Amino acid sequence: MANKNESPWVAHVFVCTNDRGGERKSCADNNSQLVKSKLKEAVHEKGWKEKVRISTSGCMGLCAKGSNVMIYPQNIWFSEVLPNEVDEIISTIEHVMATD
Repeated sequence: MANKNESPWVAHVFVCTNDRGGERKSCADNNSQLVKSKLKEAVHEKGWKEKVRISTSGCMGLCAKGSNVMIYPQNIWFSEVLPNEVDEIISTIEHVMATD
């Protein structure tokens, strides 16, 4: 059992469709919700339900920093995500889980 300072998740994935460097918009828009839904389906199919958490995030300014993918310990941030990029996200999760 993880202690209170450790995340139980191997990967916590934050998705956002905000345009990098552009006008900020809600990460809870329809595109983000569709990406989140597709990712949850993929996570379930791969049996990762207890290891991978999917969230739509408030971005915390990361969407404007010029990178679509940022990986921190246990956290993967995807900005400007489109529904057809779900496979890229899944392959990144696979990489993170393989190095855990």
